[in-house]
Amino acid sequence: MEINALDIEKIVKKVIRGMESSNSEQECCDGIFDSMEEAIEAAFIAQRKYLQLSISERDKFVKAIRCEIGKEENLHMISKMAAEETGMGEYEYKLIKNKLVLEKTPGVEDLRTEAISGDDGLTLVELSPFGVIGAITPTTNPTETIICNSIGMLAAGNSVVFSPHPRAKNVSEITIKLINKALKEAGAPANLVVGVKEPSIENANIMMNHEKIKLLVATGGPGVVKSVLSTGKKAIGAGAGNPPVVVDETADIEQAAKDIINGCSFDNNLPCIAEKEVIAVDQIADYLIFNMKQNGAYEVTDIEVMYQLVKLVLDEKQKIKTEFVGKSAKYILSKMGIEVSDDVKVIIMETRKDHPFVQTELMMPILPIVRVKDVDEAIDIACEVEHGNRHTAMMHSKNVDKLTKMAKLIQTTIFVKNGPSYAGIGVGGEGHTTFTIAGPTGEGLTSAKTFTRKRRCVLVGGFNIK
Repeated sequence: MEINALDIEKIVKKVIRGMESSNSEQECCDGIFDSMEEAIEAAFIAQRKYLQLSISERDKFVKAIRCEIGKEENLHMISKMAAEETGMGEYEYKLIKNKLVLEKTPGVEDLRTEAISGDDGLTLVELSPFGVIGAITPTTNPTETIICNSIGMLAAGNSVVFSPHPRAKNVSEITIKLINKALKEAGAPANLVVGVKEPSIENANIMMNHEKIKLLVATGGPGVVKSVLSTGKKAIGAGAGNPPVVVDETADIEQAAKDIINGCSFDNNLPCIAEKEVIAVDQIADYLIFNMKQNGAYEVTDIEVMYQLVKLVLDEKQKIKTEFVGKSAKYILSKMGIEVSDDVKVIIMETRKDHPFVQTELMMPILPIVRVKDVDEAIDIACEVEHGNRHTAMMHSKNVDKLTKMAKLIQTTIFVKNGPSYAGIGVGGEGHTTFTIAGPTGEGLTSAKTFTRKRRCVLVGGFNIK
């Protein structure tokens, strides 16, 4: 079923009208509160009720969320709103990502009990909820993170208080309301998933330091991760990355070029997993660049144009300018007076390894290429420019020894071999998905079991039937 822009606009207005009319009788069942204190208290009460329910009931609630958000009108609405409100990325990619989290985020099946039995009896190690989780979500993937976290955190038995990025306030609020609509209709306790009308740094600080918040989960840049880690609470931090991709002389160059351009251009390079710089062995670099251009890359070869591009997207401190984050290659080039077709997806150029485009996580489809003498040098540089974020890296090679070497040295949470970066989160690759990738605190690709604490239940001298 094809839905055009006018259809989507009608859907958005219809759903918002429906929510506004239901709010008149809702008694805060939509999960949105005036103050952070009210939101936390409501989530605390809800979680105490939630503790009394069964795992099968949790499963029912998770399925209800998948069903409600998965309705075509809702998926299209939040995808369109996210692109328009944040000004980042593209509607079509938002749609892919929202479908991804609905389909590949683990639920209650992720919670597995460990049993130990012997002469002294039976011990169970159970995965139990923390209680009320405080979750900070980004402007880059606002709806995907809220949906993914809600499924995992509720499956684990928690309630969650969201503190979305203020520049994604409206779409985050509507996503939370849709989740609450699903939960209410499924018979869940009210206010398991909550937020505030006006997200702000002040409200986030209240949440982070509130005594009833037992676990903090931050998805964002290094600043927000540092903030949650400094609270003294148990915290899960999903921080920045600067993913390098290495291409050696044994790779399938045609496929590597296609994968790199597709990965780099996915939602205009917003995902932290996306290819941010290429380190290519000299022997194949020219052919790689040729094939990248065949797959939608625009090459900048003029030094002056490259200098203008740096000044355009980076400030005096070599920090990215927010207004270009998640913008298309065509849009960025147009700001320099260069007009290209819609087929152009990525801007490429050869640089040195110390160039700011290599050293900085750009989060826009600008892809520097560093030429090196051999694969060992490429691996060393990749480890260097990844900056120890331990987030994501890619390598295109048929040399198993070198693939193994890079994987061991770079120590990233995600390491994709011979594929686009997004294969690492389950798009064309095996495994579950998440948009909270906890490299700094070590949990990796989070799921329901990440949001639990281990508890030991011991029965002494009984129920050993070996």
